Amino acid sequence: MSDDDSHNLSRRDLLKSVAAAGAGLGLAQFGLAAPASAESFAEEGNSAPSAAATMMGVPFQPRDIVRIAIVGTGLRGRSTLTELLGVGNVRITALCDIVPDKVERAKALMKTAGHDYDPAVYTNGERDFERLCARDDIDIVYTATPWRWHVPVCLAAMKNGKHAATEVPAARTIEDCWSLVDTSEKTRRHCLMMENCCYGYNELLVLQMVKEGLFGELKHGGAAYNHDLRSILFETRDEGLWRRAEHLDRNGNLYPTHGLGPIAWYLGIHRGDRFDYMVSMSTPELGLSKWREDNIPKNDPRWKERYLCGDLNSSLIKTVKGRTIRLEHNVSSPRPYSRINSIEGTKGLFEDYPPRIYIEGTGADDQWATIDEYKPQFEHAWWKEQGERARTGGHGGMDFVMAWRLVTCMREGLAPDFDVYDAAAWSAPGPLSVRSVARGSAPVKFPDFTRGEWRPVR
Repeated sequence: MSDDDSHNLSRRDLLKSVAAAGAGLGLAQFGLAAPASAESFAEEGNSAPSAAATMMGVPFQPRDIVRIAIVGTGLRGRSTLTELLGVGNVRITALCDIVPDKVERAKALMKTAGHDYDPAVYTNGERDFERLCARDDIDIVYTATPWRWHVPVCLAAMKNGKHAATEVPAARTIEDCWSLVDTSEKTRRHCLMMENCCYGYNELLVLQMVKEGLFGELKHGGAAYNHDLRSILFETRDEGLWRRAEHLDRNGNLYPTHGLGPIAWYLGIHRGDRFDYMVSMSTPELGLSKWREDNIPKNDPRWKERYLCGDLNSSLIKTVKGRTIRLEHNVSSPRPYSRINSIEGTKGLFEDYPPRIYIEGTGADDQWATIDEYKPQFEHAWWKEQGERARTGGHGGMDFVMAWRLVTCMREGLAPDFDVYDAAAWSAPGPLSVRSVARGSAPVKFPDFTRGEWRPVR
């Protein structure tokens, strides 16, 4: 399965979504006719009983060489492959994609990196990853497919005794979030959502500041994925073949994790606190329609599409400890890139894009300062160790640090930096925001995916 050439799959999804949009579905289809009652609000957050012990803090079994299979060798899959090949002590045992040419490009990257062997290849249709997962020479299966395939690939991997790693978001529905959690616990295999933004230089720098108490007691964070993707969404290749379809049947935050993951680390989510509930609202949909008007010929079949997702989705998350998080999503507007990446406490705050800091009692009153003077003291140990190599990699180096940490944890028998509960909770604002928007911005509860294990040990 490819993330940038899944033509047949994407064509079916788009046609189905267009047909549904054209059928004149009523408001009740999206829950607008049934606002949540107080009782249903409380029930939404209930947790199912666990069939097995928690996976929190469970270490990997140590190994000298980490054997990795990659499902989806499109743009993101090949980028991830390149980072993993640069780490060392890995063997790519299998590659899978519905487009054989994409696998050949991935094999060429391996040769260039000095991995002079032939991985097993799986290109026989959309579900050939199931045969891959049945192999006995794989430690972890990494999926870089379109979003709808993340859960099927991860479930197949875990049920066949392999650890699973997935690009973001891990799941698109609350039911699928629970499927990942339940399967991870039952199979005793990790399911990791590989959120690269957690490993950015600024994000890890601020995390060290948080741990050292520089901002005092934390009370609020800001997170976003605000990125002008209009031209990419309308491409006739790569992500344009499938990602635009997500805007046809959902109105909410379609891609919450890039901004939210680092904020969850700052606030100690699942390590003393937990997401409790959220409210969400969306602006009208205008951006994609205007871009189509300005750039797409009137005889193009994409004019049959009706876009449902509002341009800007704004959500507020409340944690069990009472802290708040502002969460935004906007990929349909002309604007500079921003993940916001802010954290505020009783002593001061940090805000990114551009990075700036204010700590009470230091510097000029009521004026921002640069973060440069804080780097010598608070630069994260991972960047001190790997920064020179990392900066040659993707997304400013965060991709390499993420790959290096995954391999390091597996080789040394460490617990992973995040787990299936983080994957579920960080993905959950997607479906929960859709639910809240459909109910007129009513509050919706987060399930406790940890089943109470988030509380600190007394």
